[in-house]
Amino acid sequence: MQITIIQTGSVPQPIQHRFQPYPAMFEAMFERLGEGFSCRTVPVFEGAPFPEIAGLEAVVITGSAAGVYDDYVWMDPLRQFIRAAYAQELPMLGICFGHQVMADALGGDVRKSEKGWGLGRHVYAVTRRPAFMAGLGDTLAVACSHQDQVIVPPAEAEVILSSEFTPNAGLFYRSGKALSFQPHPEFEDDYARALAELRRGKASDAVVDAAIASLARASDSLEVARAIGRFFKAARAA
Repeated sequence: MQITIIQTGSVPQPIQHRFQPYPAMFEAMFERLGEGFSCRTVPVFEGAPFPEIAGLEAVVITGSAAGVYDDYVWMDPLRQFIRAAYAQELPMLGICFGHQVMADALGGDVRKSEKGWGLGRHVYAVTRRPAFMAGLGDTLAVACSHQDQVIVPPAEAEVILSSEFTPNAGLFYRSGKALSFQPHPEFEDDYARALAELRRGKASDAVVDAAIASLARASDSLEVARAIGRFFKAARAA
């Protein structure tokens, strides 16, 4: 299966020399699954035209420094793409900003949270178990980096991951063809640590220090990635 990565942002400039770009992180994540996924990237945030949905097998919408309230020229076309992809039942995954903009495009409410920065390894409760989530533990520990949150999910979505900090951290849509997560299963710990350090001065030292300490907890990112792989295969076969 070919995954088309809709790239909506880039690694922050101060650390770009140390880390691979976001599409390469997703490619590495899918390669670890060993299930025959291939990837191609469409950098819409740099002006690349959106692909024709009819020619796609599945899409991933990446993270970004952008918020759904920003007025970048690609933002409304991205919403239109999401709505069309959903209507045509194209298997679709959103991560972080991708999670937020999918919810926004499909009728949810997304805002900058009064809770501030979510950084480091957060622990999320599994609140629903679609078939692709079978076998996962009751909680999942995954890296995150965000201020914005889905405040009210779309009516079409059910919450499958939740935490006190991020109540709507994972959404699975009624069509069975759309899935999104606030945390980042594609992030390696060294990148999550670098992002947290980059927030000093924006987030308090206490928040950053706690985020870095939280990365000592074992990650469940591979388990989440495997669930994503199962989701894509089931959505494509249905």
